Amino acid sequence: MTTAPLNRSSVRGSALRRRALKTRGSTLLGILFLAIMLFPIYWMVNASLQPSGNTLSADFFPWNPSFDGYEKAIADQGRNLLTSLIIALGAVGVTLVIAAPAAYALAQFKFRWISWAMLAILIAQMIPGVVIANALYAAYNNLGLLNSIPGLILADASHAIPFAILVMRASMMSIPASIIEAARVDGAGQIRAFISIAMPIAKNALITAGLFAFLFAWSDFLFALTLTTTDEVRPVTLGIYQYLGTQVSNWSAVMATAVLSSLPAIVLLVVAQKYIAAGATGGAVK
Repeated sequence: MTTAPLNRSSVRGSALRRRALKTRGSTLLGILFLAIMLFPIYWMVNASLQPSGNTLSADFFPWNPSFDGYEKAIADQGRNLLTSLIIALGAVGVTLVIAAPAAYALAQFKFRWISWAMLAILIAQMIPGVVIANALYAAYNNLGLLNSIPGLILADASHAIPFAILVMRASMMSIPASIIEAARVDGAGQIRAFISIAMPIAKNALITAGLFAFLFAWSDFLFALTLTTTDEVRPVTLGIYQYLGTQVSNWSAVMATAVLSSLPAIVLLVVAQKYIAAGATGGAVK
C-alpha cells in the first residue's frame, strides 16, 4: 500500500534534483559567457588605470591605480567629447521632429501609397552608410556644411530617421482608432490629436527611437571621417582614431578616452532599459 506513494515521491525528488542541476549548469554557463563578453570592457578599464601606460606589462588587477590617463584624456579629448554630445543630442532632436509625425501619418492615415512609402523607408534603411557619406560630401561641399556641427547632425539624423519611423509606426498602429476619432469629435485637430494622444501613448517607442538615434550619432565614425577635413570639428570617435597614432606609448590615456566615451551609452542603456523593451515590442500585440 505504501510502495506506490514512495515510488512517486522518489521519482518526483529525482526530477527536482535533475531540474536543479540543470538550472545550476545553465546559470554557470551563462555567467561564463557573460564574463567572456565583458572581459574586453574590464581590460579597457584596467588598462586605463595602469600607472605605466603600457598594456603589455599591465597586471590583471590595477593594484596601484593611477588616474593620470583620465586627466590627459580629458585635457586632450574633452572638447571632442563635448562635440560628440552636441551632435548626438542634435541628431535626436532632428530625428524625433521628423520621424514622429511621419510615423503617425503612416500608422493612422489610410492611403494606397503608404505601402510604397514603407518600402522606400526600408530601402533607405538598407543603403550602406559609405554611399550616403560620399553623396553628402558632394552636397555639403556645395552648401558649405563641411566641417560643421549642423552638417554632422543632419548626416547622423538621416541614418536614424528610417529606423525611428519603423519603430514608432509599429507602436502607433496599436493606438485604437476610436480614441483618435473621439478626440476629433471633441474638436481636436490632427496636430492636437497627435501631440495630446498619440505621443503619450507611444512614449516608450519615442524614447527607444531617441535612444538609438543618440547611439547612432555618438558612435558614428564614417560620417565624421568623410565630412570633416580639419580639426575644427572632431567627434570623439575620430579623436580616438587619431589619438592612437600619437599615444602608442601611453595606452592608459587612449583607454581612458574609450572609457569616457562609453559611459553615456552605458548610462542611457541602463536607465532606459525598460522603455527599450516596451518600445521594441509595443506594436507586436494589439
